[in-house]
Amino acid sequence: MRKYSAFAIAREAFRHHDGWERAWRSPAPKASYDAVIVGAGGHGLATAYYLGKNHGLTNVAVIEKGWLGGGNTGRNTTIIRSNYLQDPSAAIYEKARSLYETLSQDLNYNVMFSPRGVIMLAQTHHEVRGYLRTAQANALQGVDTRFIDKHEVKKLVPIMNIEGPRYPVLGGLYQPRGGTARHDAVAWGYARACSDMGMDIIQQCEVTGVRVEGGAVAGVETSKGFIGCKKLGGVVAGHSSVLAEMAGFRLPMESVALQALVSEPIKPAMDVVVMANTVHGYLSQSDKGEMVIGGGTDSYNNYTQRGSFHHIEETVRALIETFPMLSRLKMLRQWGGIVDVTGDRSPILSKTPVEGMFMNCGWGTGGFKAIPGSGWGFAELMAKGHSPLTSEFGMERFREGRFIDESVAAGVAH
Repeated sequence: MRKYSAFAIAREAFRHHDGWERAWRSPAPKASYDAVIVGAGGHGLATAYYLGKNHGLTNVAVIEKGWLGGGNTGRNTTIIRSNYLQDPSAAIYEKARSLYETLSQDLNYNVMFSPRGVIMLAQTHHEVRGYLRTAQANALQGVDTRFIDKHEVKKLVPIMNIEGPRYPVLGGLYQPRGGTARHDAVAWGYARACSDMGMDIIQQCEVTGVRVEGGAVAGVETSKGFIGCKKLGGVVAGHSSVLAEMAGFRLPMESVALQALVSEPIKPAMDVVVMANTVHGYLSQSDKGEMVIGGGTDSYNNYTQRGSFHHIEETVRALIETFPMLSRLKMLRQWGGIVDVTGDRSPILSKTPVEGMFMNCGWGTGGFKAIPGSGWGFAELMAKGHSPLTSEFGMERFREGRFIDESVAAGVAH
């Protein structure tokens, strides 16, 4: 793989850009691999990358029923933060956030990480108490956050109305090193690095069955034929329960649609990410000037990848009170993603009843921010059978009652 650099750009400019090579190969699948990752989204590609980089396992295939990064990785609002209350959650999300800071250099691919800061608004007295508690917990966890009053919120986000009659701003939990990244670039950067290590990324290859022999995984049946493997990692977000059913076990999770929208582009108006959990709306401005707005999940289980008008109305109506300028903007587009939600709103990174098969799922609405940490820990779990980052996120916690309840701690799944 040729290194990307300013010199390479200058060189290709004189060559009419004819010398650029493909970012990753598109090979036909081999008969078998040491490991197969199902799902070529951010989490799956990150897992493959760290399997190779950290554990020397490169005879790996990443298979995807659609196109690379076409699932939730390309359908989210790109928020990155690690200010979680529970210790296991804070550990894996902070690992991810710290890896994001050097990811562009590690992958030799600009993922456009922007540590612009994240504010989680406290708009009720209950939220004030909760965020003060989280700030104290983060201090013990080594996560850099602090609670700020409403005047500092206003100073950071001048366009905000902090005196709203229904949703007044009382303060906020502020993480200065949180921010955003370019979602597509994260997937593309990992894919390019995986391909350079000799891994096969196989698109348009749908898994139709999991072959189990003697209680252990033997491979997967796909639309391109059978692919054998010694280890199988399922990283398919909302379709995780479908893959588990193919292998003969069930997952304690459900799938629902989460939607978002963006406005027409405008001049720079805010340079931080704002989350308003009371109304379940979150807002940032993209590098193209669009206001990126995230909403809530549907109230019923489904696999829809489109938005709905009632959620747009509910989210935008509440955000307009806090950001009056939004009322004058036109919506550019909307979309949806299929999120996988567990009972305690924390992920599953776990061995399964099938020997050699592992599952990485249940990230709910907050999967993008965790991609590097998830890949790091899940790769270690697959390679060694244990990882300190994932040890608390096993499937058995639901049977044993060891919940990591972020829904109670944060009030939201993300």
